[in-house]
Amino acid sequence: MGSLYSEEHRALQDEFGTRKLADFLDKHHVQPAIGEQESGFIESRDMFFLSTVDPDGNPTVSYKGGPTGFVKVLGPNALAFPGYDGNGMFLSMGNIAGQHKVGMLFIDFETPHRVRVQGTARVVRDDPLVGEFPEAQYIVRVEVTSIWVNCPRYIHTYTRVEQSRYVPKAACETPLAQWKRLDMVQEVIADEDRARAESEGVLSLDAYGEKLVKGEA
Repeated sequence: MGSLYSEEHRALQDEFGTRKLADFLDKHHVQPAIGEQESGFIESRDMFFLSTVDPDGNPTVSYKGGPTGFVKVLGPNALAFPGYDGNGMFLSMGNIAGQHKVGMLFIDFETPHRVRVQGTARVVRDDPLVGEFPEAQYIVRVEVTSIWVNCPRYIHTYTRVEQSRYVPKAACETPLAQWKRLDMVQEVIADEDRARAESEGVLSLDAYGEKLVKGEA
């Protein structure tokens, strides 16, 4: 595993007097494989943040949520997580398909703690793990190249109230995303979603906005 640092990192470390500290962390803290404690932490999470880059190097960061343990540790350098129905843009997955590079940030907001992961990823449509996640459309497999525990000092403490009602569950119909009921998207969503929207009632933008403000969207 090579160093995390480029010339630009080094210049800032020298400017602020942190080169020795940065070298210590790079040598002793950043690991090339997932350890037992990191594995347990990752599999105890029900959300993480995923970073990817497009062909021009423009980054995007996406929130990924699911049932507890939806990110599986498959080995010392292997993670996998399901892809669910989204907004149809496929920004993160397109970036993975094109550039493969990913960063993953796992956070515990109740007992402040976080783990950072870097690696390469691929989208697998016929992965055998698809069947383990209700309504999963594909599996993302990540080859981990580096992992480290990050300082929790600036993590604000929050208490989780409940998991999203949109997380798919076995033998249970997942609610239709409220934005799919918007009148302005009816001509561009899937026929099945349009039928459900008509059954539940199509929403105006103002009506959807009211749901959003109330946390009902």
